[in-house]
Amino acid sequence: MEPILKVENLVKRYAKRNLVGMPEEFLALDSVSFTVSAGSTLAIVGESGSGKSTLASCIACLETPTSGTLWFEGTNLVQSAESDLRKIRPQIQLLFPDPAGSLSPRWTILDIVVEPLLLQGKLARKERTTRAFSLLERVGLAADMAERPAAELSGGQRQRLAIARALTLQPKILILDEALSALDCSVQAQIANLLLDLQSSLATTFLFITHDLTMAVHLADEIAVMSHGRIVEHGPSTKIVQNPSHEATQQLLAAVPRLPRSPWPAIQQ
Repeated sequence: MEPILKVENLVKRYAKRNLVGMPEEFLALDSVSFTVSAGSTLAIVGESGSGKSTLASCIACLETPTSGTLWFEGTNLVQSAESDLRKIRPQIQLLFPDPAGSLSPRWTILDIVVEPLLLQGKLARKERTTRAFSLLERVGLAADMAERPAAELSGGQRQRLAIARALTLQPKILILDEALSALDCSVQAQIANLLLDLQSSLATTFLFITHDLTMAVHLADEIAVMSHGRIVEHGPSTKIVQNPSHEATQQLLAAVPRLPRSPWPAIQQ
């Protein structure tokens, strides 16, 4: 079966100036390659500055790679015309770390979930409202909250709302860029379990961007470890954490808190 996403030798360079004002290039992505099967979850794990978010932006068609190819369902996104990308972008949704920054505090919950359908000109008014209420129920937000402004929601509720909005257009790939990092531990666990339930019922492909190796093991079928713009280790989640071969993976693993009587891995797939 063809992968839904294939990344081949992806390179992204940024022009910048050094401390003395001389122009130079920063290599954010260095020959990154991997594939993702439909309905699976790949976790991209690495420290800050490893290139994870740049990779997410390229896949979501928000950044243009310097070189390399991105294949989505057999279409080369790098060589696609802007008119074609406008049709593809709704199928690849990106969830940001802080939902408060991407949700209008003055809009109602219902308005926020319906907005993508309005922008894309999809469905009649009644159908838009029906889909919005269905998604709110799926993410655990009660129907009687629909007319409340987003500013009244807690951090966990805002992330649930952001997930509902991201799913409104029925995307085939959902990119979660540090989507749990701003939440406390108990809420992280709730949202992680919600994501697992949603993937099971909707068969959406997840790309989980994180620095948290523990959560990556919990959510992902495979893990790709990034360091200095490169993927340095890639394989099944349990194999990566039980037998890490690269120093970057070993450092991430060493940073995971462990209970005295609970050997790694504490979270089972």
